Amino acid sequence: MDNLEQKLKSLAKDDKSLKELKELFSDVAEEKNKYKKHLELLEKAIRSDYDSIVITELELEEPGPKIVYVNDGFTKMTGYTREEALGKTPRILQGEKTDRAVLDKLKERLKEGKAFFGHTVNYRKDGSEFINQWDIHPLTNEKGEITHWVSYQHDITERKRSEKKVVDSEMEFDKLREESKKTLIDVDEQGNIVTSNKAFRDLAGYADEELKKFKFWEILEDELIESYKHKFDSFKPSDFNDRSYEMVIKNKKGEPVEVKASARILTVHGQKIVRMSFENKSLQKRIMAMLSKRNANFNKVFERDRDFNYKLIKTAGNEFMFEYVSDSFSKITGITADEAITLNLDDIIHNDDLETFHNHLNIVLDGKPNTEQYRIKSKDGGYVEVIDYAKPEWDADRSKVEAIKGATSTEISSEYKSN
Repeated sequence: MDNLEQKLKSLAKDDKSLKELKELFSDVAEEKNKYKKHLELLEKAIRSDYDSIVITELELEEPGPKIVYVNDGFTKMTGYTREEALGKTPRILQGEKTDRAVLDKLKERLKEGKAFFGHTVNYRKDGSEFINQWDIHPLTNEKGEITHWVSYQHDITERKRSEKKVVDSEMEFDKLREESKKTLIDVDEQGNIVTSNKAFRDLAGYADEELKKFKFWEILEDELIESYKHKFDSFKPSDFNDRSYEMVIKNKKGEPVEVKASARILTVHGQKIVRMSFENKSLQKRIMAMLSKRNANFNKVFERDRDFNYKLIKTAGNEFMFEYVSDSFSKITGITADEAITLNLDDIIHNDDLETFHNHLNIVLDGKPNTEQYRIKSKDGGYVEVIDYAKPEWDADRSKVEAIKGATSTEISSEYKSN
């Protein structure tokens, strides 16, 4: 303070000028303190929702907008001091795993003068990774012109780990009875494939970790890519919730798979997730074509009870057992009618096909006929690939499925395999 007064005395022409300068600096200091308190109050108000606040210049072109303000939360989250961050661009946080598609979308939004919400991998000063979620908004002057951008940031690394645990335990597709009947993936608001169940991985031909490297639209046929990329670029829950779509997925071999997809929105730890369920239309078309090829009247004949070669009934333990099998079933498996009624079904299905087989039965239990392919033990002790058509048998008032009737064939299976 003494240094300031000495400086003012050296600048003042007389005592009157000195007094005016002191009053002016006092007003400036008071104004500064007022804005500082306002800023502190603002930061306290949003501290529970955001770890970091960054304000940048308007300039978006190379080398990018310069940082003009960061709060204490930024230094704690990133390890950079204010002095190290000011004058730099937010690129100091970017690295190898930073999603370029997200950055391109961010830049596009800002050029349009629109707010942006998203997340990607960022890097602290020490090189460690964290997942940074941004909520970026324009700051305008009295004329409504954009002058700066303010970015509210949150480290959601732990939340993402928690979401994965939820998916791996409580919401694990393969362990949920209802969901395991379906072909499913979860996609986040940015189009990233978060997780998938085995049925979808079989359909697409990719492993779970491979799928997580893709945006959803990247596994679609070329004609659909821009359409679905746009849906996620301008993400609106109403575009997905309880909606159905016809689309074509490119599997790992590059082959097209026609599907009918239905979508619904889930909220996991505050994040919107699109859960998509698929019906394999290509498979359905091939099966129907083969059935027609084998016998023009196949479906009519099939519906007569005498053409179903087995019947399953529920046990007291809520499992299934054979009530009867026909001679044609015995020819395929070598299992006699007397032997069949003593067997555990799982003992005659190939281990790798047990999930497929149980999903098949569950669909029929829901009251829908279904066709599925799996491997069943043959009379020589090996396994034979069959295609099985099963339909529900209802109780008297059609309120509950009490049995399943099915017809198993190896002839159609061989045709199916060659297609």
